[in-house]
Amino acid sequence: MNKFKLVLAILSIIAGVVGFYYLRDSAMVIRVLLLLLGIFLGVTIAWFTNQGRQFYGFSRESIEEAKKVVWPSRKETVQTAGVVFAFVVAMAVFLWLVDTGLMTIVRYVMDQEG
Repeated sequence: MNKFKLVLAILSIIAGVVGFYYLRDSAMVIRVLLLLLGIFLGVTIAWFTNQGRQFYGFSRESIEEAKKVVWPSRKETVQTAGVVFAFVVAMAVFLWLVDTGLMTIVRYVMDQEG
């Protein structure tokens, strides 16, 4: 029964999206309401499945974990971004030098053979 409900939920969402594009000549309000109705029906039907309830529990736990994250201050963020930018510039210069050196070697070897 859960699989049937999940298929019905997915079909409801697909019907909302298809209706949104199928009624392209209608008013935007009607199209958006049809899309939202399809999504609402799909979510509501999915809620009554085991997978839907597990997903809801997982989502709540994820939000709780995200609240526990200690975000860096503005100063720390700017300093880290500066270090990353400097590293990218240093690597770009290094790779450019290696590429130029290898190209010089290849040109020298190609001229020797010709």
